[in-house]
Amino acid sequence: MYDLRSSDPTMPRMPTAHTTLVLASASPRRREILARLGAPFEVIPAEGVDEEAVRGAPEHVARTLAGLKAEAVLARLGATRGGEAGRWVVLGADTVVALGEGSCETILGKPRDGEDARRMLSLLQGRAHRVVTGVAVAERGKAVRVDSESTEVAFRPLSPEDIDRYVATGDPEGKAGAYGIQSGAAGLVAEIRGCYYNVVGLPLVLAAGLLAGTVPAAACDCARHPRQRGGSGCGRRFALSEALRP
Repeated sequence: MYDLRSSDPTMPRMPTAHTTLVLASASPRRREILARLGAPFEVIPAEGVDEEAVRGAPEHVARTLAGLKAEAVLARLGATRGGEAGRWVVLGADTVVALGEGSCETILGKPRDGEDARRMLSLLQGRAHRVVTGVAVAERGKAVRVDSESTEVAFRPLSPEDIDRYVATGDPEGKAGAYGIQSGAAGLVAEIRGCYYNVVGLPLVLAAGLLAGTVPAAACDCARHPRQRGGSGCGRRFALSEALRP
C-alpha cells in the first residue's frame, strides 16, 4: 500500500551474518509490516505476559508490555537454544487505544466479545482518540531499547446499525479498540494525524531506528495517506489537537 525505501542508500546497514531478527508477536499485521523493511526474520510469539497486570498512562503500558514481550522471547531463546541466544535481536510491540485527555484517558484493549466491541466502538464514534504503540528491542547483554509512537485517529459519527454491521464481520476480534484501520474499519475513520503503520500495529520508522544495524533505515509515505491531516505523517508524535477534540 505504501512504498518504503532506504533513507540513506549509501549506508544500507543490513544484518550481519551473525545476527537473526525475531518478531515477538503472532500478529499477521506486524509480520507484514516488518517484512517491508526487507530484512529476514523469524516469528516467535511471546508467551506468559500478563497484559492485564500493567496499569498507567498509555505510553507506559505500551512500552512496558512491548519490553516484557521482547524479554520473554529472548529468555525463551536462551533456555531452548543456549549460546545461540546471543545472536538474536528480538523485536516486541504492543498497541493500545486511548480515549480522553491527560489523566482522564481510558485505555481500550482487545474486545472480549461482540458486545464489548460494540461498547468500544460506541465510545469511539464521532470522536478523536490516540493509538499508542510501544516498540522494544532486546539483545543478550544489552539494556532493552524501548520507545513509543502516538497517532491521532478520528472516527466519523456512527449509528448503532453501522456498528452492528461492522461487528458482524468479525473484524474487531483481536484488535485494540475493536477496529482494524487496514481492513473493515477503513470506512469508519474520518482522518488520522501521524503514522498510519502505527495504527496498524508497528510504526516503521521508529522500529527501524531501534533496530539500527540490524535492518535498513526506512522511510514511508504516510503523509500521502488519503485521510492524513498531520502534514508529515510517519515519525511524528501528536497530542490530541484542538481540531479533533470532541
